Amino acid sequence: MPITQAAREDPLFDALISTAVDGIVVIDEDSIVRVYNKACERLFGYRTDEVLGKNISMLMPLPYREAHDAYVGHYLKTGERHIIGIGREVSGRRKDGSTFPMYLSVGEGHVLNQRIFVGIITDLSEHQARDKRIQELQLEMWQLGRLTDMGQIAAGLAHELNQPLTAILNYTNAGRDIAAESGDKELERIFAKVAEQTSRAGAIIKRLRSFIEKREPHRVPEDLGRVIEDSIRLGMTDAAERGVDLELDIATGLPKAMIDRIQIQQVLVNLMKNAAEAMEDSPRRLITVGTATVGEDLLQVSVADTGPGIENEIADKLFQAFVTSKRNGMGMGLNICRSIVESHGGRLWAEANPGGGTVFRFNLPIAKDEPVA
Repeated sequence: MPITQAAREDPLFDALISTAVDGIVVIDEDSIVRVYNKACERLFGYRTDEVLGKNISMLMPLPYREAHDAYVGHYLKTGERHIIGIGREVSGRRKDGSTFPMYLSVGEGHVLNQRIFVGIITDLSEHQARDKRIQELQLEMWQLGRLTDMGQIAAGLAHELNQPLTAILNYTNAGRDIAAESGDKELERIFAKVAEQTSRAGAIIKRLRSFIEKREPHRVPEDLGRVIEDSIRLGMTDAAERGVDLELDIATGLPKAMIDRIQIQQVLVNLMKNAAEAMEDSPRRLITVGTATVGEDLLQVSVADTGPGIENEIADKLFQAFVTSKRNGMGMGLNICRSIVESHGGRLWAEANPGGGTVFRFNLPIAKDEPVA
């Protein structure tokens, strides 16, 4: 009895094959298709009656199509496996000639004294598209983050260097006055040069800071829930390995936010990573990301952890540049996050989590003409 007929006479087998989400193809040792399920029809575009009884190579692009029969023959003679019992990523060919990435797992068996090969096919198109999108987002965030970090570091340095430069200038002017009173023209000239270069350094830093602060975010209406989901994919890929649980509390019917998506993702990734690091020694490690509306004009995002909370000695200066509780931290992350949120017209702050830990909250503007649910 042929394999196909035997399969059709077994209701359970027929139900399993027809309802399977992944594509299932069964071929004989001559590479002839004996079973081809509904999922394969969706994947390849061929109807079942167009494939049954044909060589499986019709579903393969070049160069796999020409090499397949030789591979099967080689395996039958030598038993040397390249894919059978292993599985790998390959390409499939649709009826319209287009190709798509797929993961093919092949198993071997015997039915009615006939050798068969069963292929399980998983379409990787969405998976690869998602991975590509994440890589693009990571690159965008890295580029923007690098620029923002450099800008914030420059701004922080400008702030920190302003006082010593002012002191140098004051002392230099005092020295020049003393030199003038004593009639030492050479020393007076040297002090004048020091004062000139000190003023020049201050002017350079001032221009740099002014240039940095003029950059406006590129704001467009964005789905905040989707921005949060992308941020989790970007920043929390190792959550399971670190023993961190993630919980989303996204309000339904939220209007769109008027934001620079990449910048807000940078804020979210930074806050989530900080939360994960804060809970490294905590018995319970849960990050909860939530959203809510605040009045008619603002949306609020919260990132809560179950860590030890913020130490009292740094609580008041948490968002200042170069303030950090991390061993190897620069103390710029929260300062950058606050600057980004404020550039959007919002506010970022921290408060104690009622269940233990810390909650960071920030507000963002609702896009105009977006209704509040």
